Amino acid sequence: MMIPQGILIVFLFTLIHESIHRTPFRTQWLNDCIARVCSVLLVLPSDWFRYFHLAHHRFTQDHENDPELISPKPETMRQYLVHLSGIPVWWSHIKTLVINASGHCSDTFVPAKGHRKVRSEAQIMIAVYALMIAVSVHLQTAVLVYVWVLPAILGQPFLRIYLLAEHGRCPYVANMLENSRTTTTTWLVRKLAWNMPYHAEHHAYPTVPFYRLPEFHALIETELKQTENGYVRFHAKYIEQIR
Repeated sequence: MMIPQGILIVFLFTLIHESIHRTPFRTQWLNDCIARVCSVLLVLPSDWFRYFHLAHHRFTQDHENDPELISPKPETMRQYLVHLSGIPVWWSHIKTLVINASGHCSDTFVPAKGHRKVRSEAQIMIAVYALMIAVSVHLQTAVLVYVWVLPAILGQPFLRIYLLAEHGRCPYVANMLENSRTTTTTWLVRKLAWNMPYHAEHHAYPTVPFYRLPEFHALIETELKQTENGYVRFHAKYIEQIR
């Protein structure tokens, strides 16, 4: 059961994503609250990620300014397997948390007015983790390891498989209908990912809420430049290109 549980945990990333766009709930405070709870489970500070993600939307596939391109997509089979393992992303999250907590955040997408916010956020998250560890030691229990840590580690490769299709092997151009990919998939995956397989649609018009994306897809489907029929097919083609 750890793998299904882990998939549910790591796909909270898509809920963080929606919450920082503030589309799941009507009130900003509730969106922000949900994002912060999920951020603890994924070791991904949500305020910092909001700055990161807004820059990604503004400069999608721009080598100079898209923060997602700081970590390049895998170009060899070894890089591909390491990427899917989830190890690099966990390390990146932990490193970001420590740097932000120390007050040494140098990310250009974080404005000067946001430095205090991301520092405080990281410090609070580290305090929460320290409290979790202290309580676990006091109670002599490893329950968090088995219901959270190990499942999340085992589930992360499935999130990597999903996310790589969003922009992997897409051209480095400004056109959002060309630099982002929409992937046809099952009802379950669409629900699990808050309709983000409609990714080109989301990038073209990020103000369209997740629950309207299927309708929006029907309107602009013929304009999409990058599409794929399923994640298995995407990865089969990806592997073929890097072998």
